[in-house]
Amino acid sequence: MGISVNGFEIDDAAIEQEIVHHQKAGNPLKETVHELVLRTVLLQEADRLGITGQDDDERIEALFAQEVKVPQADEAACETYYRNHPEQFTHGEMVEARHILFQVTPTVSLDFLRTTAESILETLKIHPERFAELAKTYSNCPSGAVGGSLGQLMRGQTVPEFERVLFRLGEGELAGRLLETRFGLHIVQVMKRIDGRLLPFDAVKAQIGETLTRQTWHRALHQYLQILVGRADIQGVTLEGAQTPLVQ
Repeated sequence: MGISVNGFEIDDAAIEQEIVHHQKAGNPLKETVHELVLRTVLLQEADRLGITGQDDDERIEALFAQEVKVPQADEAACETYYRNHPEQFTHGEMVEARHILFQVTPTVSLDFLRTTAESILETLKIHPERFAELAKTYSNCPSGAVGGSLGQLMRGQTVPEFERVLFRLGEGELAGRLLETRFGLHIVQVMKRIDGRLLPFDAVKAQIGETLTRQTWHRALHQYLQILVGRADIQGVTLEGAQTPLVQ
């Protein structure tokens, strides 16, 4: 394929051997090539710095340990994160909800779907008692057969864009606007709420510190990879930013 890094060729045999590990990627070949290029850049840098190890993975880890260093998150940063993300540390929070789904399909225009959904939402604002009836008639979700009921839901059980709205609604509240998700347009109502218990800061401080430090480390790693890739002579492929699939 004519791919090289600082004169070192990445041949088809190397690509064929690596691609089996990327079959679930959206573009297996692209992921494979990027992985091989990054590993080559890193191993060449390890050679330059005289970093050794029992195998390539150990050499890369040793390189990261030497060159990518970040401070531990302090208590003030942890407290700020705790205050700004209480939902992450609240256990037992639950809502009972129902919805009407207007699914986007190739045969129905989005404009028509939105107009229909908005019309039904306006009807429900005036006649909320018709929710179950209209869910059975219009919803493209199997829950329509039971009046749109989704039962009791905890955080993490729905897609993030649905959850963000769902857990902001009060008991009995009908969302005043259509909710858009990857599945389509939704009319959403929360029937009941069970408030959870916020864990005390001291119980989660260590967890938050690890999370913040890991996030900082990944940002620093990304910047480090961008520097290495930027100064390398890479032929035959263009890396769209310094992606880090080899790092978990």
